Amino acid sequence: MAQFKFFDGQGASMYIIVVITMLIMYFLPKYTKAIPSGLVAIVVLTLVVYLTHLDTLTVGSLANLSEFQGKLPHLIIPDTLFSLHAIILVLPYAVIMALVGLIESLLTLAVLDEMSGVRGSGNKECIALGCGNIASGFFGGMAGCAMIGQSIINFTSGGLGRLSSFTAAVGLLVLVISMTDVLNAIPVGVLVGIMFMVSIGTFEWSSFSHLKHMPKSDVFVMVTVTLITVFADLAIAVIAGVIISALVFAWKHARIFSKEHIEEDGTKVYELEGPLFFGSATTFSDTFDIQNDPQKVVMDFKNARVMDFSGVEAIDNIVKKYEKAGKTLYLRHLSQDCKKILKKAGPHCTYEEDDPTYKVAIDY
Repeated sequence: MAQFKFFDGQGASMYIIVVITMLIMYFLPKYTKAIPSGLVAIVVLTLVVYLTHLDTLTVGSLANLSEFQGKLPHLIIPDTLFSLHAIILVLPYAVIMALVGLIESLLTLAVLDEMSGVRGSGNKECIALGCGNIASGFFGGMAGCAMIGQSIINFTSGGLGRLSSFTAAVGLLVLVISMTDVLNAIPVGVLVGIMFMVSIGTFEWSSFSHLKHMPKSDVFVMVTVTLITVFADLAIAVIAGVIISALVFAWKHARIFSKEHIEEDGTKVYELEGPLFFGSATTFSDTFDIQNDPQKVVMDFKNARVMDFSGVEAIDNIVKKYEKAGKTLYLRHLSQDCKKILKKAGPHCTYEEDDPTYKVAIDY
């Protein structure tokens, strides 16, 4: 969507350049991949515009790079480095920028993994991103992160090695310093066409065919994230998608079921099924009929899992109610980890050979 603003006030030449760029990027790789199609489009159309004096928007019309008078940065240690006031002031913005950078970098890594069939290391990416941004700050630079569009252009242009992104940065620096007149002559329409093709290539068009088979909640999340990405920002879209998915998960699993039966000796057994966490704790508490239950009651967690501390508290509270009613309660098939965390209910746990081995989130 950010590319459409360049069409404002432009004539037919802008549209023609965009279309020709997209055609070059689509058809050229079918014949040869020795030369990046994006580079061919930039060189050919820049020459055509320059030689024919075609009236169209160029990079120089937006920002004249010939006026660049920068110099190489030098090491700067801020005076406020150890100032508590300065740290408190910048900390919220630093956290936001770190989250946005990490999310977009990991998304870029996931897209490239899908395209290349090779799995990259998310840990290495995060460590390298953090070290690079820290070093950049000490030299007066701006924070940055991996970008999906530029990374896909790099990949589709044959940049598969470790030094490809470094080479691109050095090449850009050389161009800005020594070839500004050439950069100024590049038509904006070419760059817009390249970004259009990158967007088209990135989008999973096959996902449309799966919509009718997907759960409505998943469709809602996918459409919402797509719209936010298009009209707002990728990082905001990811955060919104994670929040919506978490809420949908909690809503779907906020129910724990129970099958009840009476054994020959009069013991009532509650066979619980489902996850026990903050979302299902209330339903769990309402499952039991403490006043009308027999003197001996068993809760069987063989088909249930205690997920977090809210689930542990719910069990302890139920045990207290049964103790207050003067009834005997046994808890079966809880994990060893869960038994250690339980305070009031610990002595009521039985130990079976087939006890599960899962952990509770309170430990992490």
